[in-house]
Amino acid sequence: MAENLSPKDEKRIKRAFQNKNWPELASTMSWSIFKVMAEFVDGYQSLARIGPCVSIFGSARTKPGHPHYILAEDIAFKLGKAGLGIITGGGPGIMEAANKGARESGSASVGLNINLPFEQEPNRFQHRAQMLHFDYFFVRKVMFMKYAQGFVVLPGGFGTLDELFEALTLVQTDKRAKFPIVLVDKKFWEPLMEWIHKSLLESEAYISEEDLNLFSLVDSADEAVDVILEFYTKYSMKPNF
Repeated sequence: MAENLSPKDEKRIKRAFQNKNWPELASTMSWSIFKVMAEFVDGYQSLARIGPCVSIFGSARTKPGHPHYILAEDIAFKLGKAGLGIITGGGPGIMEAANKGARESGSASVGLNINLPFEQEPNRFQHRAQMLHFDYFFVRKVMFMKYAQGFVVLPGGFGTLDELFEALTLVQTDKRAKFPIVLVDKKFWEPLMEWIHKSLLESEAYISEEDLNLFSLVDSADEAVDVILEFYTKYSMKPNF
């Protein structure tokens, strides 16, 4: 792996291993704590008024016109018409599509943007008053989970998988109410589901049989929306915070 490191990566690793004196460490850590607190306060104050929402996850690399982009836009539009706001990561791809659908439906279109050296540019379909910016992934992830009454996950990469398993873990461990988690595009997700079933459940018993009921697999926008709305036939839609 070391042979594949760029000069920039090597420089960052060397800097991480440099000896620092205690005053320097204390100062750096103290200011970091205040920055983290500021992001939490800003997120809580901004999102506390949005009402019931669904977080939609998916790849930032999905292009307009791609079937997954169209699906995300359609799902967000239909959820918006049903009275639910939409929360995304605020970037391009699936996030842009979902914000676009939410905006066209007239519902809340929230963007939790993350400052990255690449890939992340705020999309223009977020409502200006509901556009937040984060430096810390873990703070941003708290906002995704705390202010959503459901999760829709379209195909994506490492970031999407991180968000998916965060939601599953919180629901599985009862740290989060058992809100619906919907995975869209069965063909994309089935290899992962097969691995979960065979390796995690059957081979090693690292999860329980009932854990497979924590999520739903669907193919269409209507199916995704139906799973969310069917859940709410039992419960009135209201903020969970």
